[in-house]
Amino acid sequence: MKQPKVVGAAAAQAPIISSFNDKIRPLLDVIDRLKLLMVMKEGIQLPAIVVVGDQSSGKSSVLESLAGVNLPRSQGICTRVPLIIRSQNHARPRPELYLEYNGKMVPVEEPQIATAINIATDEVAGPGKSISDIPLTLVVRKDGVPDLTVVDLPGIIRVPVHGQPDNIYKQIRVIIMQYITPKESIILNVLSATVDFSTCESIRMSQQVDKNGERTFAVVTKVDRAPEGLVDKVTADDVNIGLGYVCVRNRIGDEYYEEARKEEARFFETNAHLSCIDKSIVGVHVLAQKLVQIQANAIAKCLPEIVKNISAKLDANLKNPSRNFFGGGGEFDEYPEGNMKHGSARFVEMLNRLSDELHNCEESNLSKDFLTEEIKGLEDAKGIELRNFHPCEAFLGILRRKVERISYLPIKFSEKYWDYIDDVVMSVLTRQWEMYYHLKVFAKGAAHNLVQKLREESINRVKEIVEIEKLTGYTCNPDYMMEWNKFMNQQDHFINQISGTNMWPLPCSVNLQGFGEIQIEHLRQHWNVSILQQAFDLKMRMIFKVRLVDSMALHLRYHVHNLVHNDIDEIVKKLMGPDGHGIKMMLVESPAIVAKREKLKNIIKVLKESKDSVAMIMDRIVAYDAYLV
Repeated sequence: MKQPKVVGAAAAQAPIISSFNDKIRPLLDVIDRLKLLMVMKEGIQLPAIVVVGDQSSGKSSVLESLAGVNLPRSQGICTRVPLIIRSQNHARPRPELYLEYNGKMVPVEEPQIATAINIATDEVAGPGKSISDIPLTLVVRKDGVPDLTVVDLPGIIRVPVHGQPDNIYKQIRVIIMQYITPKESIILNVLSATVDFSTCESIRMSQQVDKNGERTFAVVTKVDRAPEGLVDKVTADDVNIGLGYVCVRNRIGDEYYEEARKEEARFFETNAHLSCIDKSIVGVHVLAQKLVQIQANAIAKCLPEIVKNISAKLDANLKNPSRNFFGGGGEFDEYPEGNMKHGSARFVEMLNRLSDELHNCEESNLSKDFLTEEIKGLEDAKGIELRNFHPCEAFLGILRRKVERISYLPIKFSEKYWDYIDDVVMSVLTRQWEMYYHLKVFAKGAAHNLVQKLREESINRVKEIVEIEKLTGYTCNPDYMMEWNKFMNQQDHFINQISGTNMWPLPCSVNLQGFGEIQIEHLRQHWNVSILQQAFDLKMRMIFKVRLVDSMALHLRYHVHNLVHNDIDEIVKKLMGPDGHGIKMMLVESPAIVAKREKLKNIIKVLKESKDSVAMIMDRIVAYDAYLV
């Protein structure tokens, strides 16, 4: 293929392009400097022109005409990685071209550009037809080219061909969406005149992120193949191209670029269907001029926000460097893993679950074999006594058995809670003393031993609480009598339902407030009003479960309070040592933290250099705006 003598954009409108280049070159230099500093790794988005199009839409031809160089051509996917083409107007007679990838800068001779790009692509994406999101950068410094930076993305294909992954469309879509989603990106849609624009996949993708087309520009290629009706398609704009269209004729065969531009101009002058088209939207030279202007507008618009974001990032790193170590500041955002570290709220949740378990476990089923245990207890405690007198032995015997049956739940709860406390303490110490490895290891060991000691003491105390509940049925809680009276008001109705006087058939169950539906047939074999009344009374007096939860809450809260405010002094004393110098030995930072500190320094350095670079150009924005006016 013959090599280009001069880029077409410059041939037709060199003075205009050059004049414009002089105005916007400093803006581009700042953006290039920020990219070199990799400021995007700090979450700061930079403006970019992103080129998208369906496969065989003519993307490569358009980019060749703009940059004045030959790009790879082949069947299937030509572009397998994002290709950043950075063209710079260069007055020297000999062009300078080089590729940047994998940390290398490789000089390239102009006739070998396509081959060099293929070699670099194989190194980045692997041989074959697979794709990668790791970009290559092609720098073209050449006389007459526009100062322009564009990102060429793989062409969109729907059906994989031999050697391509089955999910090739999905892979390409992910890369495209990654580049066109940021609001700073300008989307350059390359559309073939031979197709219905509304069916182009690239249009559908751009509309998903730019519904109104405010940052979408379109270039229509292959106009010589389908000129009829093209004027109507462009002027109707059914697909919302907010930044407008430019129509171009693709270079054919071995045409020189200068020859191709002359043929393009002749075509738009003489074609019966396109000779009437507005000349401000046709030709590669117009495309170059508009892209340069759109790019400059985008940079000027974004720079104030970039300055703001850089300053905010820099301030955050300078004022609160611990965020880089601990992942945030403040009581709650320091622990992004949820409410596991918010002790009080977590404690209440756990207590509520304990209360539910005590009331809903099988051992606490209030309706199962209703009054059977109470009747048996009364019968076993029979003796010479006053009528309707509740034997203390019967009450205590039933109370002890009920407490014993659920005693495992408070103990299990206490074990679980202290395991939670141990996890929280270890996590907090790991996070807060991450910088000091020796200090962290010693403190975690001492804290763990302390928590285990308190755990053992606490569990023994919980066992005592359970045993105390077995000892006596005493309470001075005024709510006890209110609850007992409320339940006892149902006693007469309950006894009448069991006797079944003037009832047929005899009822099988009765509904009691606080108990639900109770089966009563088994109670008719104990048809003794006095026994049933006493058994019912005993049943209504069992209130120990509420008191268990209350006792557990107060006890555990007290112990944790002491751990935080008093017992932690034991750790400090051990750290200090008898002579008070022990802690100095432990304040040696680990290699990982030293590396983090260096990383933080580098981040601050990058942000400072970025801020300085942008500050130097901010006054140029005013000059640029004045130039446009």
